[in-house]
Amino acid sequence: MSVRRLCLCCVGYLRVVLLMLLLATGCQQPEDADKPAVPADEAISVVIDAQLEINRTALLEGPGEQIRVKAAAVMLLSEEPLARKILLETLSRPENSDARQAICEALSQSRAVRMAVRQKSDFVQPLLDILATEDFTGAKLAAEATLIFEYDQISKPLEEMASDSSLPVRARLNAMYALRLQPDMRAIFRLIKLLDDSDPQVVAEAERTVRSLGIPVGKDAEARRQIIDELQRKGKDTFLRDWLIRQEGRMREMETELELWRNLYLGALGKIYDGISDDAARGKFLAAHLVDSKVVVRLWAVEKVSQWRVGTKSKFPVELGPVLVSLVSDRSRDVRLKTAKLLSLMGELDSAQRLLEQLKVEKDDEVRTELFVALGGACYYAFLPNSGIKIPPEIRKRTLELATEYLSEQDPKKAQKGAEVMRKLLEQDGLATGEVDRYLSLLVKRYTQQQSKASGTLRGELLRAMAGLCAQSVYRAESIRRFAPLFEEAVNDEADLVREAAVDGLIHIDKTAALKRFRKVLVNDSSVIIRKKLIELAGEVGGHEDLGWLVEKIGATTDSEPAWQAMRKIFNRPGCDAAVLSDWIARFDSQGIKAVLTKEQLISFLEIAERKAISEDKPEMLKDIRERLAGLYRQSGEFEQAAEYLGMLREITGTEEEKERFLGCLLDVYLRWPNVEAAVRLVSNRLLSKDLEPNDVIVRSIGNYLTDLDDEVDPDALLKALSEIKTAGESRPMWAEQLRRWMADHAGQVGEPGKPSG
Repeated sequence: MSVRRLCLCCVGYLRVVLLMLLLATGCQQPEDADKPAVPADEAISVVIDAQLEINRTALLEGPGEQIRVKAAAVMLLSEEPLARKILLETLSRPENSDARQAICEALSQSRAVRMAVRQKSDFVQPLLDILATEDFTGAKLAAEATLIFEYDQISKPLEEMASDSSLPVRARLNAMYALRLQPDMRAIFRLIKLLDDSDPQVVAEAERTVRSLGIPVGKDAEARRQIIDELQRKGKDTFLRDWLIRQEGRMREMETELELWRNLYLGALGKIYDGISDDAARGKFLAAHLVDSKVVVRLWAVEKVSQWRVGTKSKFPVELGPVLVSLVSDRSRDVRLKTAKLLSLMGELDSAQRLLEQLKVEKDDEVRTELFVALGGACYYAFLPNSGIKIPPEIRKRTLELATEYLSEQDPKKAQKGAEVMRKLLEQDGLATGEVDRYLSLLVKRYTQQQSKASGTLRGELLRAMAGLCAQSVYRAESIRRFAPLFEEAVNDEADLVREAAVDGLIHIDKTAALKRFRKVLVNDSSVIIRKKLIELAGEVGGHEDLGWLVEKIGATTDSEPAWQAMRKIFNRPGCDAAVLSDWIARFDSQGIKAVLTKEQLISFLEIAERKAISEDKPEMLKDIRERLAGLYRQSGEFEQAAEYLGMLREITGTEEEKERFLGCLLDVYLRWPNVEAAVRLVSNRLLSKDLEPNDVIVRSIGNYLTDLDDEVDPDALLKALSEIKTAGESRPMWAEQLRRWMADHAGQVGEPGKPSG
């Protein structure tokens, strides 16, 4: 139990005691009338003394700085003389430096919150006594506490301490620090005069301080006197303005420097962390820094846990879970917020009880909302089969009630989060029929309230939650009955988000029926998301009747590729037979469609059609498809595939004329591949059967190839390989003559091996 809670409990108990005493004194029996009653002011004194003792204990023995400072602040405001005595005595005792520092902090904070401290002068001498010590941290806090006084109240002892050469140097430096903080030109004058002091440490500190205030130090005493005269001539108002500007500039410099060092420190932590390869060791490293005393370090550690959980596949250390969950009660609002956001993604941690407890006491609205979202996720995960987490059903019920409260909020973002948590918890079994009806009715009611609003954001989010319940929920049937009419109506809404959610809902209810309806009204919807959903739906359950509107999207900037993929899926379906594919082959030949289809798309379509033609035994269709594929592969430079299809065509064709044509095409493919070995083998086989006249398909193919040669292509290797073909002793004069002509025509290019042409 915290000290503050203990204080409140004790006060409450003592008030009860006091009340009982008062009642006892007022309700005496007649026969006891001669006995003295307990005075009321004495009973009150009991309460006050007890409270004061609690505050004193908290100040002297409190487990944390915050508790000690709060106890000191309470006693500063107290009108009880004993409270002031405790504070002054504590300031005079160096053995409890933590308590002394807490009082100094409370005095400083009284300025920030404009808290009136009675009889401030009581603290002048105790603070001066701390300045005279070697306790640097305590002296610094005491110096800052002296700002509660007007300079006239503190100037004489401070200036005397800073100038007294008989005092230890540390005491003088402490006093100089206190002078530096004072927004009074007289304090600056004293610091300037200390530039002529006999102690080098004092002089060095005075010079550093004066320069930091933007004031020149002067080369000698006379120059410094002139500097003081100039400051006096400017006057108090100008001095204070300049002092304030310099202080603000100094604060910015310090903030920049602090940020620099913070980043350096966090960078060093990151390097150490990245250098740890063992998951267990990394987990221990993060666990230690999740409870670091510095907020920035705890935030860094939470971020690293988030990156580990979301961005890697390695096993998450079990020991990090309890440490992370404990941070939902962290004293830093930023740590609580960041932790709650992370826990909303980590339902597998047993965090529901702790989240609910923190929700009861959380004051920050944003943190409270994120805690609620995380609680919804924790409950959802706990009730999954085989989750391994057991939480009381009351927590789930309380979370649903919180979701009801959030759902009714005027803030659309809160209402949306309420709807989302409600959706998650209604996906799982465990609720009575009446309860389910109530929650579903609340969703409908909140949606109906929004229908008159211009913004469609919340309407869309509410419909999205409803659509989720129609997709997967133990109560899917009830959800469909409740929400289907809303989806039907919302398909015509002007807001994209509303229509998108309505489309989701109807798809979850019945995909085929939804597509049948949507293909008539939404294929050209203004929402890219809706068009994408329809295209994906067509790819999933569509038939050949959807090909018409899909092909119209080919070539569009955003819809083209998804539409083509959906068409491919439809073409592959059993319901799309060879006759349908044959019809689309003809349609793809039309100039309008052919212009927007890529070669790759045509090839993928023809490969599907080829399989259909084979499975349904359509030889003529198969021959046409393979010839088209051979041509497309030739155009796209995929010569190996083109050669494969031309080889198949030569085998299945029935006429010599076509065999000759395919032979010439095949040779052309070998030449342009280039595959000289295959080309020579084909020519050699031809020469075995006959001589090749000038009009032979082989001669024409080679001639066309040599005529179309780029300047970069050297025909030497081909012509040389052709010239080495053996004809098994048979005379092939026409071929020999043709070969000589080609070599003569290209002699300037070919020349002798290794010799430059021309």
